[in-house]
Amino acid sequence: MSGFNIPSIPIIYEDNHLLIVVKPPNMPTQADDSLDLDLLTALKEDIKQRYSKPGSVYLGLVHRLDRPVGGAMVFAKTSKAASRLSESIRSRDFGKCYFAVIHGTPKKAQDKLVHYLVKDTKTNMVTAVDKKHPEAKEAILEYEILAHHNDLSLVHIKLHTGRSHQIRVQFATIGNPLFGDQRYGAHVNQVGQQIALWSAELSFEHPTLKERVTFHSIPPTTAFPWNVWEENKYLKS
Repeated sequence: MSGFNIPSIPIIYEDNHLLIVVKPPNMPTQADDSLDLDLLTALKEDIKQRYSKPGSVYLGLVHRLDRPVGGAMVFAKTSKAASRLSESIRSRDFGKCYFAVIHGTPKKAQDKLVHYLVKDTKTNMVTAVDKKHPEAKEAILEYEILAHHNDLSLVHIKLHTGRSHQIRVQFATIGNPLFGDQRYGAHVNQVGQQIALWSAELSFEHPTLKERVTFHSIPPTTAFPWNVWEENKYLKS
């Protein structure tokens, strides 16, 4: 694979243990059935070329973003970092915040949403169910409405759990599906619209320095619907 063209992937931070990048929207996090170039493979090849590394490159995938979602992602460059980051995620000490644009306006300007989700692996669809469902997994997030424009709302989200499609399903469940979400908001979105969900902040204890570090990524404010709020203080670096 050496020598193939690697797409430009912005690097937010890099040291001997960590690589934090901006995942391009619509790029798979890891290899899937589409056979499209995925972020993990591209970054491994990038490291191999930049540092002239022989053989295979280690890069640990410790969390994921849905294919249509862009924004900050952290990868581990050592097995020690991968282990410690994974433990941070399991213990819910790993902070993840997002920006999203949703249809309509929730009843509360800020709130905590708690749902119980089940994933159908055959259809790759997630559904909110009763907590007594034998396969239900608790999903928790907090949100704050930052601004409004027509029938759209800009939302800041703090994720407490990392369930599959969690943000998309929870907002659809309360009647405010994400702009552009074809899977959980097909009745209000048009085919071809880009989902407005962005990984905006990652916060965790550095695996070797033992100090808390925080990294930010801002959505592309030249594209709709992000450009509606390009002057909003929250969408500035």
